[in-house]
Amino acid sequence: MTSTEAKRLAADPAVASVEQDQKVHSTATQSNAPWGLDRIDQTNLPLSGTYTYPDTGGNGATVYVLDTGVRITHQEISGRASYGYDFVDNDATAQDGAGHGTHVATTVAGTTYGVAKKAKIVAVRVLGNDGSGTTAGVIAGVDWITANHVANSVANVSLGGGASTTLDNAVRRSIASGVTYSIAAGNSGALASGYSPARVDTAITVGATTRTDARATYSNYGPVVDIFAPGSAITAGWNTSDSATYTGNGTSFAAPHVSGAAAVYLTSHPGASPAAVASALVNGATNNVLTGVGTGSPNKLLRLVP
Repeated sequence: MTSTEAKRLAADPAVASVEQDQKVHSTATQSNAPWGLDRIDQTNLPLSGTYTYPDTGGNGATVYVLDTGVRITHQEISGRASYGYDFVDNDATAQDGAGHGTHVATTVAGTTYGVAKKAKIVAVRVLGNDGSGTTAGVIAGVDWITANHVANSVANVSLGGGASTTLDNAVRRSIASGVTYSIAAGNSGALASGYSPARVDTAITVGATTRTDARATYSNYGPVVDIFAPGSAITAGWNTSDSATYTGNGTSFAAPHVSGAAAVYLTSHPGASPAAVASALVNGATNNVLTGVGTGSPNKLLRLVP
């Protein structure tokens, strides 16, 4: 119905009112939820102990994890995770020898620890077993995502280094191709504008918070940060077995909360552009509940947007 038709109908004395139709969603509630999930489904503390989310959340979305690889058989993501490419060993088996990538992937999409419990994961390995890599390797991974991504895709980048225009441009091209990027702000307690690819303006750059709604002291900050998310004492899967877990700190573990939220949004809004996804998450964030966000940072805490 057009707006003109709606106005004409509303003017009919036999019609009580006319209202815009909208989507409704069935939801599920997880008990004994990890604190990070618990925090992003509510506005204020105290934590409720539960995580309420759309039960289709992540369905139809794919998250590319640019990291140390992923243990795709982990029980948190088994059946929904696959290998993309390994740019460390130059083969198609992007297995995780460090744990970091598995933690990230299960924070995005794990059945217990994940934000988007029905999203698919694709592992793109650009960091070795010691957790380090090269700018060239990361660029190769980004370019692979640009060339191979499917519809409704998100890339999680829980890594970073010094300023690199070449890396920044590769990420910008990937975003322009239709991939939403969630990037860790970095753990130097410094302005994020000095780090790549955190400083990419079209990406969603994510700082880390604690369970008391404070910016984590290690978290980078400043105007290039778009949003904060839980990043301290985050428990998720690990690479040592199919049931292993690990509790860690870092903007590396804040970014996948945002990636998961992006996947949830794309389930309800398929085809949304990276700019639209970023706008929805930033505008839907909880405002002014954080302390010590750092000079120039937005006081915005991730809130799940169905």
